[in-house]
Amino acid sequence: MSHYPTPTEQTYHGLSFPWETPPKNGDWQTVADGVVWLRMPLPFSLDHINLYLLRHADGWVIVDTGLGTEQTRDVWARVFREVMLDAPVKAVIATHFHYDHSGSLGWLSRRFQCPVYMTSGEYHALFVKPASGTEMGWEMAQFFQRGGVPQEHISGLLGVIGDSSYEQDAPDSYNRLVDNQVLRIGGYDWEVVIASGHSPEHACLYCRQANLFISGDQVLPRITSSVCVTVTEPDANPLKNWLDSLQSLRTVSDDVLVLPAHERPFYGLHYRLGQLVEHHHAHLDRLLAEMSEAQTADQLMRFMFPRVRSSFDILLANGEVLAHLNFLLGEGRITRQLIGECHSYQRLLGSNESSTDMQVTHV
Repeated sequence: MSHYPTPTEQTYHGLSFPWETPPKNGDWQTVADGVVWLRMPLPFSLDHINLYLLRHADGWVIVDTGLGTEQTRDVWARVFREVMLDAPVKAVIATHFHYDHSGSLGWLSRRFQCPVYMTSGEYHALFVKPASGTEMGWEMAQFFQRGGVPQEHISGLLGVIGDSSYEQDAPDSYNRLVDNQVLRIGGYDWEVVIASGHSPEHACLYCRQANLFISGDQVLPRITSSVCVTVTEPDANPLKNWLDSLQSLRTVSDDVLVLPAHERPFYGLHYRLGQLVEHHHAHLDRLLAEMSEAQTADQLMRFMFPRVRSSFDILLANGEVLAHLNFLLGEGRITRQLIGECHSYQRLLGSNESSTDMQVTHV
């Protein structure tokens, strides 16, 4: 394993990557003085998550944890010995509540009897769990019915939601992170930068002295983070939150080395923010062009993502399309009508803008 690799510049569409190849899954390397990049394996097609270890006095601070699995704990055991040299973990920071980022949060906190730091929205999201077992509640059944998901696909979606890989080990307490808060860790000050859309109150960490930005899932170099509507809040508008957050992240210096949760660290933050905005606006334009006639969310999902196959892919694609539809509803550019048990969506012909700034909720 390489601890001090020689950086080589590799350009990808306006982004540059200091390291041509990442460490192997389960290994690590140093990216700055006192900052270690750990590549934790995941049992999915996206087969890794990047975690970060920050040197702190006589111990360490961990940023994100990996899944709550035996494989994750085995990697941590090696890290404790070979990277931390059995020094204690002083704190664990979770960027957000998703399972690959916080699945071992409670385990690490108990093992080292150390505090957990995360935002209020993310901590409380740890406890929002779908119903277990083979029967789904009326809310989830209605959510999929209104999206037009065929009945034969719904049982497969329930199986994905109940997958044991997504079991959460939540700590009993936490220390709240808020926007613009400063965390003094070792010789560095890390500013908390809160964004949303991918999750309720995602915490990024910005270190001006070292010119580093731990972006979590909020900014990834080549894949796009999921922005989904779920059964928990079916009329939410996470895409608006996401696009607003991307704009707010332009206050972070464009010179930072971005340390993302997936793929490789990169330079070119502002360029990537622009790419992400363009990506979602292109999706919105494609949806609008397709909605001259009324369609269900499931029909539009299959138009937007024609290659989805697995239940996991369908679950994410369904949530993504609903996020874009709710955004367009919020702008008054489409209509939604309940026909039987299913919502039908259609473009407002001759109008691309909302006729009013007033938000109307039809109960």
